[in-house]
Order: sequence, then structure tokens, then C-alpha cells
Amino acid sequence: MSNGSPLQALAHAAQKAALSAAMSLPPSVQRRLAGSPVVLDGQTLAVDTQLMLKLQKLSGDPPIETMAFPDGRVQARVQTAMAGGKQPIGAVRDLEVAGLPARLYTPRARVSVAVRQPPAPLLVFFHGGGFFFGDLDTHDATCRILAERGEALVLAVDYRLAPEHRFPAAYDDAVAAYRWAVEHVEELGVDRDRIAVGGDSAGGNLAAGVALEAARSGLPCAFQLLVYPATDATRATESLRLFGAGFYLSAEFMELANDSYMTEGLDPRDPRLSPAYADVPEGVAPAYVCTAGFDPLRDEGEAYARKLSDAGVTVELKRFEDQIHSFFNIVGVGRSSRAAVAEIADRLRAGLAPRA
Repeated sequence: MSNGSPLQALAHAAQKAALSAAMSLPPSVQRRLAGSPVVLDGQTLAVDTQLMLKLQKLSGDPPIETMAFPDGRVQARVQTAMAGGKQPIGAVRDLEVAGLPARLYTPRARVSVAVRQPPAPLLVFFHGGGFFFGDLDTHDATCRILAERGEALVLAVDYRLAPEHRFPAAYDDAVAAYRWAVEHVEELGVDRDRIAVGGDSAGGNLAAGVALEAARSGLPCAFQLLVYPATDATRATESLRLFGAGFYLSAEFMELANDSYMTEGLDPRDPRLSPAYADVPEGVAPAYVCTAGFDPLRDEGEAYARKLSDAGVTVELKRFEDQIHSFFNIVGVGRSSRAAVAEIADRLRAGLAPRA
């Protein structure tokens, strides 16, 4: 699949318009369209999310895990563009970070003031995508919200993807990118004492690994933002059994992610791959860990939060009970997912606030 023929572009535009209209309907109307509430494990799926899943099924679009890698990557960009919308931002600049493509987001408050401002807080961000898809574009809308509402610079990094580049390529890239950010604080206009690392899903896995490495090597890291992080490649969880089909992220997708990224003979408990099995050193940054109620990754993310807390790390754990995996990208349509992302951005702002 290329970027799309004119006919495909027209179809995507129509699909986007239908999604936007449906997700803007009053909740009572959405309920009639979505059907009976989905209740599982004592949780009720958000009605707008339930309707979105129904529309996705009706669209006939094949799941990404069933597509060839190049096609799936294009499909991911199409889907996230539909769900992300156009989000305001002060400035966006593409740059190279440790030899990797990257994108720096600056909130409007930092570009609209004529006077020189003090150094800014920074979030070094790694996108999700199972280690085999995702890029700067799939998470562009969300990074804009994190920057604007979080009142921080956001440096999104496009690490190497599997299966072209298998473990530990993504991990090595993430550590190198974070080191680069620390070494270039003056160039970026960043406060060295207010640097955070964050990511979602596979990116949350990388962010968790970077936070551990920062503590081991003495790099400054003030905060870690982990959004439904993948933390345990053994995947023996009840949430995978409960939510591995019908809620966007599937058990088949997760199996493909492991098969694509892991090398033959690799122990899935390697701590660079599975932070759940890592030793927690002294000085690990405070963490905000959030999960989604209807997400196969829910239990491993929450177990990792408990692991950090048991090791003495300051941790805030939040489960968005009515959400699915990928809600972090749904910021341009609907209500419930965008509200959750706004809350996450608020926690970023609080985590990087100047210390008294």
C-alpha cells in the first residue's frame, strides 16, 4: 500500500467524517447505536469507545496484524490521523537526535512571549506500536496535547523498528536518544533538572527501561510517564485472557510483536525487554503509570507500578476503567479518551513543576 490512490483518499475522508459525526453525538444516541453496554471484569466500556469499535468493524478494514508490515504502517498512520485530528501547537521542528529522526514540540506559551524565558521542562517521548509500527506521525496529535496542556517541550523520537531491526535496537536507540537530550539541554533551552521520559505501550516499555538506566548511570530524570506500558514479554496475565479479542489490541497482535522484535533464543525475561524482571536501582524517577480497563496489557502495567512502589519509588497508578488500548491516540474525536489524555497531560505538568 502506498500513501493511497485518490479513491482511497476519498474513502478515508468519508470514513473520517462518519467517525467524527458519530463520536460527536449525544451519549444517549451513541448508546442506541452502539447497543447494550459492554460490561466485563466489573467495568463498563465507554459508550463512545464502544461505538467506535463497532464502526471500525463495519468499515471492513483488516487488523494491522494481518497486513504486510509496510501496509500496516500506512494503515496505522491513516487510523491515527482519523482519531487524532488537528491539535494546536506553538511550534514544531524536525531534527536529528542521536542519528534518529525526531520532532520537537513547543507549546504556544513559549513562542508567543517576546521576553526571554527560563529553561523549559522536557518530555522525551517514545511512541507505541508493538516495536514494528508507529512513527512521529502516528503520535503527532497526542504529543501536541502533551506539550500544550503539559506546559513542556516534547521531544518525540523515531527509533528503529522490527523486524528490520530486532532487539535490542529499539532499547539502544531509546537510551542513546535520552542521553542526547541530556547532553543538549542548552541547545534545546531545557532545564536539566526537569527532564522526563515517557511513552505508550512499546514506547512505555522503552521509557521504563530508560528511567532505570538513567538511575544506574546518574543521568538526570525527574519523572516517568508510562501509558499502558508493555513490561512483561511472557504475557501470562488474566487481562490478556479477558481482553485479547474484540478491544482493538489483540492477542495475535501481541504475539506478532514478540515474534518480530525478539531474536531467536532470547529470554523474554531479559530486563531490557521486560522491565518487570529488572532490578530497581536507587534514585529511579517518580512514575505516573496509567492503564486501560479493557486492555490486554492492563495487568502487566499495574504489576510494574507495584514493583516500583515496593522498591521505594514514588508511584501514582491510574486505571481508566472504561478505555481500551490505543485511547492515548484518540484525541480528535469523542469525549472519554480525550478527557483521559487531558488528565495524563495534567499529571505530566505536575510531575515537571518547579521544585520549591
